[in-house]
Amino acid sequence: MLAIRMQRNGRAHLPVYRIVVQESQRHPLSGRVVAEVGNYDPSTKRTVLDKEKVEFYLKNGAQPSSRVARVLTSEGVKLPDWYKAPTQKHAKAKHADKLRKNQPKEEPAADEAPEEKAE
Repeated sequence: MLAIRMQRNGRAHLPVYRIVVQESQRHPLSGRVVAEVGNYDPSTKRTVLDKEKVEFYLKNGAQPSSRVARVLTSEGVKLPDWYKAPTQKHAKAKHADKLRKNQPKEEPAADEAPEEKAE
């Protein structure tokens, strides 16, 4: 099965990604790619895509990674109906009862009890 994924290039602390079509069992850095369909520079948010190639591979069953799917939708490429975006994971606190926001609210204490009037 084919996968559309990002392959990191660039130098240390300044990544540039190639968007490639590759066998899904291969590691992204293996170098064996079927086709290069674009590139993405996260520092400038610049994306260059060959939309015709992307749509061709999507039509033929290539699975986009979650990050590539976000880039494709931002560039206006329509994803197939069978693609399902991964659900967001929500972490739960281990001891939620100890969190400050879950503690009972304390009312502001008055200085003292109301004073009675002296006659």
